[in-house]
Amino acid sequence: MIKNIFQLVLFFIFSTSTLFAQEAIKQRPSPTAIVTMKFENTYVKVTYCQPHKRGRAIFDDLVPYDSVWRTGANEATEITLTGDVIFGTDTLSAGTYSIFTIPNKSSWTVIINNTLGLWGSYNYVEEFDVMRISVPVQTLKKVVYEAFTIAFEQQNEEAELVMMWDTTKIAVPIRFLD
Repeated sequence: MIKNIFQLVLFFIFSTSTLFAQEAIKQRPSPTAIVTMKFENTYVKVTYCQPHKRGRAIFDDLVPYDSVWRTGANEATEITLTGDVIFGTDTLSAGTYSIFTIPNKSSWTVIINNTLGLWGSYNYVEEFDVMRISVPVQTLKKVVYEAFTIAFEQQNEEAELVMMWDTTKIAVPIRFLD
């Protein structure tokens, strides 16, 4: 009797798990994206989620000015470096960090922070900042970025970490130390 009940329970477990396995995985509205670059022995990777404009006003509306932003959607954006680099004007040591920003109409503050695994910027703590860099805003004239986009523009040991959304672009200079 106990053997029959056990077999019945196993049957239900395996038959329902097969049922759920047939469901299609739904794509997130703000999908995960990864950008990378390498120079000699140093590898840099940024992992972020791409919110989309979808007809909305972006800066000073969806993303308020003068407030800490997660720099994307969903989880906080993270940067991983396998070697030290000059990020802006300061040395950023190898490791993994969160990237937050404080957008403004004419300039953004780019924040490198030690806290990892955050959802958004809700639990951002300034005391864990490694560095802050101020960069000017460039207004794009002939293009509108529907998706928030992070990219690297690299020429040998010199590069820029570029962030673009709507008609706004910022660039953080990076120099490899290898």
